[in-house]
Amino acid sequence: MQGVIDYLSKNEARFVSELCDYVRFPSVSAQPQHRSDVQACAKWVVQQSQEIGLEARLCPTAGHPIVIAKTPRAKTKGQRRPHFLVYGHYDVQPAEPLDLWKSPPFEPQVRKGVLYGRGASDNKGQNLAHLKAVEAYLKTGTELPCDLTFVIEGEEEVGSTSLTSFLRTHRAELACDAVVISDTGMPSLKHPALTYGLRGITAFEVTLHGPSRDLHSGLFGGTVDNPAMALCQLLGQLRDKKGRVTVPGFYDEVQPLSAYERKQFARLPFKARDYQKLVGVPELFGERGFTPLEQRAARPTLEINGLTSGYQGEGSKTIVPSWARAKITVRLVPNQDPERVMARIRQHLEKVCPPTVRMEIDAGHGAEPYVVSPTGPQAQAALRALKLAFGHEPVLVREGGSIPIVNEFKKILKADALMVGLGLPDDNAHSPNEKFDLACFTNGQLMCAHLWQELSKA
Repeated sequence: MQGVIDYLSKNEARFVSELCDYVRFPSVSAQPQHRSDVQACAKWVVQQSQEIGLEARLCPTAGHPIVIAKTPRAKTKGQRRPHFLVYGHYDVQPAEPLDLWKSPPFEPQVRKGVLYGRGASDNKGQNLAHLKAVEAYLKTGTELPCDLTFVIEGEEEVGSTSLTSFLRTHRAELACDAVVISDTGMPSLKHPALTYGLRGITAFEVTLHGPSRDLHSGLFGGTVDNPAMALCQLLGQLRDKKGRVTVPGFYDEVQPLSAYERKQFARLPFKARDYQKLVGVPELFGERGFTPLEQRAARPTLEINGLTSGYQGEGSKTIVPSWARAKITVRLVPNQDPERVMARIRQHLEKVCPPTVRMEIDAGHGAEPYVVSPTGPQAQAALRALKLAFGHEPVLVREGGSIPIVNEFKKILKADALMVGLGLPDDNAHSPNEKFDLACFTNGQLMCAHLWQELSKA
C-alpha cells in the first residue's frame, strides 16, 4: 500500500490539472444545446479510464451514454474474488444564473486550495478521486484485492432515465457485492462521513389556465380571475406556519426518528448562526420540533422550485396573464412512497383549486427514500477507510438530497450502497460558484485506496 500512497502524493498536481480538464466540459444533461458537450465528456472519461489501465467502453442509451470501465481481472482458479461497483456521473447541473458566478462556470480556477467550476464537487471531483486511486494501484503494480467495475452515467441530474434499463440488461455483468458511491457529503474535513440514508423525491408542475390570451388589466381586470394570483393563493395553502405540509395523509407513513438516530445527529458539528450565514437568510425556518440537521435530512418537505407567469421583461406591461406555472419537488423519508404521496397531493390540489381557472398537473421524476444499516460489516469497513484517510473519527449521517438510482441498484442488483461522499456543505452544488476543496480530493483518493483493502476483508 505504501507504493500506492506515494504515487498519489507524487502525482497530486497532475490529478488536479486533469480534474480541471474534466470540469471544462459543459456536460449539462438537462439542456439540449449541450448534447454534444455531454457526448464529448463521456468520451473523455473513457479515454481517461483506458490511460489508467482499465478496460473501458462507451455504452449508448436512448439518452446520454454510460461509461463502463473495469479493472483487469485476476486469473484465479476456483476462487471468487469480491466484486464492487463504483458509481458516479459526469453530467452536471445548468450553470444559470451566470451573472452570479465569480469566475466562468466552465473555466475552472484554483483559489486558495479550492477548485471552482460547475461539476467540480457534483460529481466530477468525487468520481475522479476513485479513478485516480485505482490508477495508483495499476501503475505501481500493486494487486487489487478485488475486482472493480465503474459505472459513470450522464443522466443523474435528470433522473437517471436510461440507467435503470441498462442495469436490467447488464444485470449479470454488473452483479456485485456492494455499490460504492461518492456523490454525497461530509460535515467537515474533521468529520468524514458514511451516509446511511437518503431522502426520496417526487417532482411535478402545476399550471393554472385562465383567459385564452393575456388581457388588458384595465379593460378586463376585476372580471376574470388572475391565474398568477390564484396560483399563489393555491400554493399558500400547502404549508402552515409551523412548517408542516397541509396535504391530508402526507405524514401517515413517515417513520419517526429513533433515539439512536437523534443521538447521531447530535454528534454532528453544527452552529445555527454559521448555518444561517451560509445560506444567507435573516432567520432560519423549518418544521417545529426538529433541529435544522433533522429538518434538512430526515423530515419530508415540499418546495417551490420555480414560478412563471406573465410579463417579466423591463418596465411594466399591464396584463392579466393567461396562465401561471409552478415547479415543485417533494422530498420523502423512509416509508413514504412517491406515487402514493403524489396521488394525495393531486387530490388535495383538485379539491382546493377555484372553478375560475383550469388546473393541469404534470408529474415528473420520482425516487423512493433509501436506508441501509450502518452497523453491518461493509459499512464498518467504509468507516475504517474514512478514518485512515482523513485521520478523524467518522460520523454517520442521513443526506437530505436524493440519488434516484440507489434504490434501483438494490432492486436490480440486490446490492447495498456504501455512500462515502467527499463534498462539503458549502460546495454550492446546484448553485453558482460551485467548488471542491482539493483537500477533499486528495484525502478522497486515499480513502478510495484504503477502501478496497478494508472491504475485501469484510
